[in-house]
Amino acid sequence: MIKDSRLAVGLVQMDPALGDRARNLERHRQWVRQAATAGVELLVFPELSLTGYFLKDLVAESAISLQGTVMDELRGLSDGLDVVLGAVIEEPDHRYFNASLYFSRGELVHVHRKVYLPTYGMFDEQRYFAGGDRFRSFKTGFGRAGILVCEDIWHLSSAYILSLEGVDMIICPSASPGRGVTTDERLGTAESYGLVCRTYAQFLTTFFLYCNRVGYEDGANFWGGSMVIGPNGDIIAQQEDADEALVLANLDLGDVRRERLANPLLRDERLELTINELRRVLHERTRKPF
Repeated sequence: MIKDSRLAVGLVQMDPALGDRARNLERHRQWVRQAATAGVELLVFPELSLTGYFLKDLVAESAISLQGTVMDELRGLSDGLDVVLGAVIEEPDHRYFNASLYFSRGELVHVHRKVYLPTYGMFDEQRYFAGGDRFRSFKTGFGRAGILVCEDIWHLSSAYILSLEGVDMIICPSASPGRGVTTDERLGTAESYGLVCRTYAQFLTTFFLYCNRVGYEDGANFWGGSMVIGPNGDIIAQQEDADEALVLANLDLGDVRRERLANPLLRDERLELTINELRRVLHERTRKPF
């Protein structure tokens, strides 16, 4: 049960040090203290915030397990507020995952293992990481949430699946390098992400929290642009430049209910029809029995 419809969120637009987990953890503590002073109740860090992005052969030595002293330290970050952060997770079978972890009141509440690992252009994640195999929502003290990591949002089914579970917010930690320039000399990547995030928020009538990193790695420039979007598609708060920053926003979670009453798009979804049509498409692609 949500006690209060108001929620203070913070997005940490930071520049992690590549492969230096100890330094990054200390910086997480500093950001948490700053956010707590500002009254933040939910704090979101970017993708792989504990390690940096272009790890390559540093993946194994940067990884942590879901048990042990490092995890104890991470749980401690959430004593006074909920925290979402990015890390490399090593499973007992020694597979490595690009994961985002949600902590609340000193406990690990949810782990999302990035499903879609890009292998085009400058990206080569599948060489180093295993891909996740599920999209699941989870309960928080602020309603129902779901996490998608960067490339996940470029596949329509990911956010759609979460929306069918009635999420009040989708959280997207990201490590997106800047690429391309539009005809009016704006960054193409920023334009694309803004369009996608606002479209999801409006069509799925949910809050959308996009937290992107900044800084340089391996010759790539990360553009920032972290933003909080309301369930009507309007941007509530955004850091438009590529500087480190704590992006703050106050949400009224009651806006989700009001927007879904005004625009009952999820109510009118025909899930059985969708499932039947997907089965038909799968059969036509694979010629498996239908």
